[in-house]
Parts: sequence; C-alpha cells; structure tokens
Amino acid sequence: MSQQGQWQVAGSAADVYERELVPAVFAAWAPLVVDLAAPQPGERVLDVACGTGVVARLAAQRVGGTGQVVGLDLNPGMLAIAAGVVPPACPTCAPITWREASALALPLADATFDIVYCQLGLQFFADRPMALREMARVLVPGGRVALMVWRALQYSPGFGVLAAALERHVSVEAAAIMRAPFALGEAEELQTLLVAAGFRDVGIHPVTGTVRFPSATHLVHSYVAGSPLAGHVANAAEEGRTALLREVSVALQSSVGESGLTFPIEAHLASARK
Repeated sequence: MSQQGQWQVAGSAADVYERELVPAVFAAWAPLVVDLAAPQPGERVLDVACGTGVVARLAAQRVGGTGQVVGLDLNPGMLAIAAGVVPPACPTCAPITWREASALALPLADATFDIVYCQLGLQFFADRPMALREMARVLVPGGRVALMVWRALQYSPGFGVLAAALERHVSVEAAAIMRAPFALGEAEELQTLLVAAGFRDVGIHPVTGTVRFPSATHLVHSYVAGSPLAGHVANAAEEGRTALLREVSVALQSSVGESGLTFPIEAHLASARK
C-alpha cells in the first residue's frame, strides 16, 4: 500500500473520533467527570460540547428515567454519531435530546438544569467567560457545574512529540491545532474564569490518566483522521508524512510494550456551584 493509501482511515472525522479516539483517550475520563457533580435520580443534566455523547450517556444512567439529559454541540457530525450510538439496553435511563447550538448562546431557558457538564470543551471556546456565564445562567440556584480540561502539553509527552513532529514535517498551523486542546492548562486561570462567571465552592484538582493506542503509527493515523489535522496532513508532501511517522515512532519507541503504546496525560477536574 502507498503512503497516501495508509492515511485513508475509514469514516468521517466524527466517526473516527468515536471509534478510535474515544476509547484510546477520552472514555476513561467520562466517569470521573460525571462523578464530580454526583448526579441524583430525577435531575436535569446539560452536557455542553458533548461530542459523540460519552458523558451524556453516562449521566442518563445516573439520573434515571425520571431525569432529563440534553447533549449540545456545535458540530452536526458529532451529534449525528451521538444519536446513532446504540447504548446497552437501559429501560431506566433518562432520554437524551441532542441539540446543535453554540456554547456561547445556549438556546435554553434560565434556571432549567441541575447539572452542567463540559468535558474537554472549554479550552476551545472563542469566549470562555461568555460560555461559563451561559452555563451559570441555565443552572438553578445551587446547581453544579463539572468541567475537565487538559493540563499543559508538558504533562502529555506523547502528544508533545506529535506536536513537535507536525511542526517540523507538516506545518506550524498543524502544530497549533495539536497544541490547542492544552491551551487552558493552568488551574489558576480556570479558577479565575469560574469565579468571574459567578460560581462558588470551586474545587480543582489534577488527575493523571493513560493514553492507549495499538502503536505509534496508529496514534498518528487515528488522531489525524479524527481531528481538524486531516486536511493539513493530506496537503503535506509524501516525504513529510513519512518523516512524521518515522519521528513519532522513534521518539515513542520506549513507550511501546506488549499492550501497545501507552503514555501519561494529565487533566484538571473542576467542580463548582452556582
């Protein structure tokens, strides 16, 4: 197979995200995020920037059939995948409503939710203070918010290697896309944002997790195909793509064992009340 052919990961970006990146990177964090707000039966939950719905589906189990869950995202492709995922039969789970909208202008009434979740979305919002004010607006008095953001890139060495290799062999723009998820890595900044939005009882703590891929090559192919990197890498010269794979594979060789490639990643988990 040619190098160009090897880069053709089947499915849309959202499909690759759900199939490859959710189990490798994101799924293990979802129970921790849900637990932050301690959802109770009958509560109303909003999952902002829900992606393909891993947090929303867990919350639906926790609040039960008398509860309500709304998963909201700006990306229609992500929502289409979320709506198409068939979870295990759960007659006692809350129904989930999927809505396409911006986190900066939630199309929802004031004081209509007991909990707002946002797993790995806040760092991407163009106006973080506005997004947090919107989350506070739709919460009832005493309602809870639970957030997760990655710590700085230095705490995720595997992705740091990928970012550096993208800059050398693809483009500065591609490297910036790779670094963007780690742009809200300081706890002090997150604390300031939450307090300014009107939240109280703010608690933030770092947690270490593990990223798992079958191989370094699988990491590069899946992360590229399941993210906005796809177009940038597709437009790179074939020798650049070859060098990208070679550099990442060599740099992460010591992190490959019998179970494949693993490396640590750290996040801040934050909770607060309105």
